[in-house]
Amino acid sequence: MRFNVKALALTCGIFWGATILLATVWLLVLGFEGEVISNLDHFYFGYSFSYVGAVIGAIWGFVDGAICGAIFAWLYNKLAGAT
Repeated sequence: MRFNVKALALTCGIFWGATILLATVWLLVLGFEGEVISNLDHFYFGYSFSYVGAVIGAIWGFVDGAICGAIFAWLYNKLAGAT
């Protein structure tokens, strides 16, 4: 079996970006302080525990997820011997 690198990269990017966005908005709506999720500002430049920060985090999450998904698919294809 062979992974499509572009498809997995896009899927992982959308999933991780949406996860960051939804988790931040959900915690904001529930009124949490965001002590744990606000640590994302160490990894994602411009992220903050706010609605604008949620959008910035979603963009960075998409990029991060896409890169990780592409690396995973490429590495899997190499190790599985797929061409």
